[in-house]
Amino acid sequence: MSDAEWKNRCGSEWGLLGAPMPDGLDWKSVYEAKPFGRNLLRNPSPFGLSKDIPPHKPDLPDEPDFGPPRFQPDEDFSGWTTNTEVLPYDRSGIPAGAVVCQLPQYSWFSLEQLVDLKAEGLWEELLDNFQPEIHIQDWYEESQLHDSIYQLQVKLLGADKSTVISEYTTSPTEDRSRYSRAWKEVSHVFCSYGPGDDGHNHTQQNASHGQLKRTLGESRKN
Repeated sequence: MSDAEWKNRCGSEWGLLGAPMPDGLDWKSVYEAKPFGRNLLRNPSPFGLSKDIPPHKPDLPDEPDFGPPRFQPDEDFSGWTTNTEVLPYDRSGIPAGAVVCQLPQYSWFSLEQLVDLKAEGLWEELLDNFQPEIHIQDWYEESQLHDSIYQLQVKLLGADKSTVISEYTTSPTEDRSRYSRAWKEVSHVFCSYGPGDDGHNHTQQNASHGQLKRTLGESRKN
């Protein structure tokens, strides 16, 4: 198949009517990369769980574990940069002179990943001029651990990998008066984000105390 035929195949199958499609690209490689309609994250489910399966009830020991806190889960985080930030003890609300035997220790467990959109098969003219929508979706498990257990931050970066073209941040608040043990979705669509977008930075944070929560991320064009 000729390069022109590969180019026409990309345009017709992906609905790129009116999109810039320069002749200098290797359209066979672009087609095989399939940058549209798929999850662009590497290892999108590092905790090995799925939103299509209800969260399981954790097995609680008969006796409390008095060992050191376990802040980072033993899962497959290949493709992600992880970080654990241990938070100071919350002593608010403790009356003066009260004797406290033990306080819970909390932490933020963060996962971060940089996705190079051009390396995934998109091209500069498309991102600068046509600007396809970039869909972000993530799921986390509802919890009664704290009012704020989850944060999501996504940045669309320029070619220098530092200039922020557009940004989305959310930190939902939990309603701890009810508890359904279900996955909760967060989503956002980037559109008309301006020229210069070559990649995006995807950061997830989960509050932890004992078992950590699972996250998924997705970047795609419908």
